[in-house]
Amino acid sequence: MAKGFLKTLLLRLIFITLGCIIAAFAIECVLIPRDVIDGGVVGLAIMANYLTKLPFGLFLILFNLPFVVMAFQKFGKMFVCQMFYGVIMLSLFSELFLETGFEFTQDTLIAAIFGGIILGVGVGFVLKSNAALDGTEILAIKIAKRYPFGVGEIVMFFNVFIFTIAGFIYGPDKAMYSAVTYFIASKAIDLVLQGTSEAKSVFIMSPKYEEIGKAIMKKLDKSVTYLAAEGGYSGAKSKMVYCVITKIEIPKIKDVVSEIDPTAFIAIENVHEVDGKRYKKKH
Repeated sequence: MAKGFLKTLLLRLIFITLGCIIAAFAIECVLIPRDVIDGGVVGLAIMANYLTKLPFGLFLILFNLPFVVMAFQKFGKMFVCQMFYGVIMLSLFSELFLETGFEFTQDTLIAAIFGGIILGVGVGFVLKSNAALDGTEILAIKIAKRYPFGVGEIVMFFNVFIFTIAGFIYGPDKAMYSAVTYFIASKAIDLVLQGTSEAKSVFIMSPKYEEIGKAIMKKLDKSVTYLAAEGGYSGAKSKMVYCVITKIEIPKIKDVVSEIDPTAFIAIENVHEVDGKRYKKKH
């Protein structure tokens, strides 16, 4: 078991590192030279770098520290360690790419489009490895527990605020290019994670359904529903676990299920629209 855990951890660190290299290239060689930003903490760090001329990586670490603490309460030690590793790696590789002085393009529109694609792929690799580079969604999950808003709505509000500030710093044109970058990056992330919506419905078939359901409620703080099921060939009656999660929680729920029953059948589907105060407060 320890061997399997170390192998999984090593693979995650490799993909987090690869994701950080790709994201750092997008930020330092594509976006920053053309005064285009992304949303969230990355966008705030880019603007702080522009205004003070201090390293982008320094602000990325400082701005993410409060969210690392929040993530510890919500996602646990492993996620926090991987997130912190990712933030450090992104900061380090950003400085290395900055030293090269390389610029991907002189065209702002091309930078906005391809910068978004490249950044989204990099961040997608990190998210797929059960880590994060931006604490905005973690804060949104915390706020959504107290107020009847979804995570997507809160994140959008933050980013509208960030792009408004960018409009005053860089001018309205660059702010609009930045919004294009953010939109494209979010779609690229979804493609890497093999999903196109914020919410995902999860069906889990396992003889240990009750143990799995309790673990999901405890470790992910999610409500679950037990649905009656019957085997098509065997005719055996059982129950399946159903719950709705966000895309950032996909690797976590897979880990929770795998720890209890490695042979469990998991089906994950896109949820295009979710309503109800209970769901919104949980997300």
